[in-house]
Amino acid sequence: MGNKLTHFDSNGNAVMVDVTEKEVTHRTATARGTIRVNEDIMQAVLSGSVKKGDVLGVARIAGIMGVKRTSDLIPMCHPLPVGKCSVEFEVSKEKQEITAICTVMTDGKTGVEMEALTGVQIALLTIYDMCKAIDKRMVMTDIHLVNKSGGKSGDFAYD
Repeated sequence: MGNKLTHFDSNGNAVMVDVTEKEVTHRTATARGTIRVNEDIMQAVLSGSVKKGDVLGVARIAGIMGVKRTSDLIPMCHPLPVGKCSVEFEVSKEKQEITAICTVMTDGKTGVEMEALTGVQIALLTIYDMCKAIDKRMVMTDIHLVNKSGGKSGDFAYD
C-alpha cells in the first residue's frame, strides 16, 4: 500500500477522488472517542437531571444525524447511502468519562471511516453542548478509527 495522497491532481489542486471504476463492496467502520467530565456532570447525566433533557439519547440521535451529513461537512467526502449506523456509549464513573462508539455500514464504492469519525465527534459535541451550563471544562479526547473493513485497501484495526 502506497502513501500517495489521492485528493490532489497532478497540479496539486484538491479534488474529489474518482470512484466510478471501483467495485461495490460491503464496508464497515467503527470509531470511538471520549469526553472527560466533572463529577457534577456525570451525576446529572446519569440521573437524567440535565435541564436540556436526556443527554445520551439526544447525543445518539445527533451522532446518527452527523453520520448522514458527513459529505456536507467534509469537502472531499462522497455522499453515501448509509445502510446501518449505531452510536453507543460506555460510561465510567470512576474515570469520569463518557465514550462514544459509532459503527457505520454501507454497500458502496468508498468507505465509511469519515462517517464513523464524524458520528463520534458530533455525539461528543452534543454532550458538551447539553452540559456546558454545568461546567465548560470538558475535554474531548482519543477520537480515532477503531477498525474498518471492505474496499481495495482491505481491513484495518487500530493497535
